[in-house]
Amino acid sequence: MRIEFLGATDTVTGSKYLLEHEGRRLLVDCGLFQGLKQLRLRNWEGPPIHADRIDAVLLTHAHIDHSGFVPRLMKLGFQGPVYCTQATRELCELLLPDSGRIQEEEAEFANRHGHSKHKPALPLYTEEDARRALKHFETLAFDQEHAPWPGWSWRLRRAGHILGAASVRIGWDGGSILFSGDLGRSDDLLMRPPEAPEQADYVVIESTYGDRRHRDADTLGALADIISRTAARGGIVVIPSFAVGRAQTLLHCIQLLRGAHRIPQMPVYLNSPMAADVTRIYRRHLDEHRLSAEQCAAIGREVTIVNTVEESKRLNSLGFPSIIVSASGMATGGRVLHHLKAYAPDAKNTILFAGFQAAATRGAALLAGAEAVKIHGAYVPVRAEVAHLDTLSAHADREQLLTWIGALRAPRRVFVTHGEPVAADALRLAIEERHGWPATVPAYREAHRL
Repeated sequence: MRIEFLGATDTVTGSKYLLEHEGRRLLVDCGLFQGLKQLRLRNWEGPPIHADRIDAVLLTHAHIDHSGFVPRLMKLGFQGPVYCTQATRELCELLLPDSGRIQEEEAEFANRHGHSKHKPALPLYTEEDARRALKHFETLAFDQEHAPWPGWSWRLRRAGHILGAASVRIGWDGGSILFSGDLGRSDDLLMRPPEAPEQADYVVIESTYGDRRHRDADTLGALADIISRTAARGGIVVIPSFAVGRAQTLLHCIQLLRGAHRIPQMPVYLNSPMAADVTRIYRRHLDEHRLSAEQCAAIGREVTIVNTVEESKRLNSLGFPSIIVSASGMATGGRVLHHLKAYAPDAKNTILFAGFQAAATRGAALLAGAEAVKIHGAYVPVRAEVAHLDTLSAHADREQLLTWIGALRAPRRVFVTHGEPVAADALRLAIEERHGWPATVPAYREAHRL
């Protein structure tokens, strides 16, 4: 077996791992690169092997940094099946067309306002491209052996993190490799903890929080303080949020605070129709998370769902304290950019981030204290309070990662990926020191014979 690392190296985006054995090629994850321009340019380059030579794609979960390249791969010639869990497929049916739509809108906006160097600016793929790609999706059940080709097999186990998220053990004649996928937390507010890993000869483990522990903190109390002090100033709380997982957690927390009268009564707008659809998917997969059907229904209670572009535009001129939850979570695109343009210049407002911000994203720049951020070709001054609620991360921290992998007997080698360089190397060192196993942080396009 040969593995080549085509993404999630020195970054938390673009997850792609190419496996080759006995004439078959499997791409584990097929994510978009985000953040730094030199990373985003890789989305246009495509894989080093022609797409029509890849036999299948296997997704660990639906987040765009793991699934968002699938429509582009199809445009490049891939025609095989895309395997994933049922919940991952349902989420991709929302996320991928939305990703294509956003790219079309951003290209159109760039062409209309002339702030792109490309003439014309083009989307990486369209909404229609994404819908065509979804016809290739095939679902797999958790905890069942799948043997699509002679000499190959794989099994999926629950990884927590978001609905449908899986760790994947792939076996072949003479060996096995375990991909952690994105691992959830044992103490997540919504998701159940990840299942224990299956034994494997090699392991590929994520390291988003490989250099830190999640703080023991009163999440609800911190959120209540941020909302209350913003309301006291007469301001708007803008929360960039991923539509899958994070939006549901935030709305659940806000619902709990309102029910306990810990925050002022103020309108809550969910400017992400997709997030509303995701909440309905939660109700169909009660076995994967901690909420009851009634609690799922309560997430959207007394929340105004913003559907149309006109309704979204009206949110930019609110004259009373309100909460706006809108995608994307790292402020890399989507409707939230228009809200940032409207509310970041005013000191009475708050921009609240509720999760990890990858390098070179607007979210990272804002948390670092940027006095202005570039949006749609122009710099927007930042005078609003910028807050960070870092206790809502859906990723396992350093200790939880070490505990998860520590359930294994000594693998031959551990590959540490899906982390910024400091985080990945910190986890590599911790694995070597605590468990005594050889660990490597692979570089982009690095390949190994297993």
